[in-house]
Amino acid sequence: EIYVMNPDGSNQTRLTYNTIWDSNPCWSPDGSKIVFQAGSNTNNAHEIYIMDRDGSNRTRLTNNSVEEGTPSWSPDGSKLVYYKDRPGDIYVMNADGSNQVRLTNNSADDLQPSWSPDGSRIVFESNNTEIYAMNADGSDQSRLTNNTSADRQPRWSPDGSKIVFASNRDGNFEIYTMNTDGTNQTRITNNSVDDQIPSWSPDGTKLAFIRMTNNDWDIYVMNIDGTNQVQLTSASGSDAFPSWARPVY
Repeated sequence: EIYVMNPDGSNQTRLTYNTIWDSNPCWSPDGSKIVFQAGSNTNNAHEIYIMDRDGSNRTRLTNNSVEEGTPSWSPDGSKLVYYKDRPGDIYVMNADGSNQVRLTNNSADDLQPSWSPDGSRIVFESNNTEIYAMNADGSDQSRLTNNTSADRQPRWSPDGSKIVFASNRDGNFEIYTMNTDGTNQTRITNNSVDDQIPSWSPDGTKLAFIRMTNNDWDIYVMNIDGTNQVQLTSASGSDAFPSWARPVY
């Protein structure tokens, strides 16, 4: 299910109550909506849904027999980028689910897309192994990481200068940052357990992420240099896929 909480971990509130799996929530740029993926009652594939910030007005945006998920908003809130099918490709559609357009066409899975803050570029992982970037129309695809380990879950910083991602290149998954051209790849967590799924705060000063603790995932927050790591959740179930909300104006 999907929950919300304050940035300090307080006031944890459940938004969805379903027999199907809800995950990968992502706040709209204006903070009024949440897009997410959910299992389907009619087949085993996940579809993309949208709801109001309080969990009301749940609306299905995609309706296909194939897997669709990891949705992410364009900076102006007018479009959604997501993956479709397995092996998956990156698609874009209007925020109401119309005009679905394919951006990549590869033999490997393309997943976890994230828009640059100016809307001109999209970063994504390919086959859970390397990170690529491309223009918002799918052109000019360029590889940003190149190693034998898994680099995944990229997210563009709010100021457009950095990309945060997870990698197991040093033995287990840790959080890294790099410049948007792939240079200056820097490790910012150094733990004996896995750290994954990083998410920027709207002002770019902090990162939320998940850590494997006691055979369970919990959500943590830290400064962007890796300092001041604070645990926010400690429930018996796995807490994952953090996404930071913007203020509602």
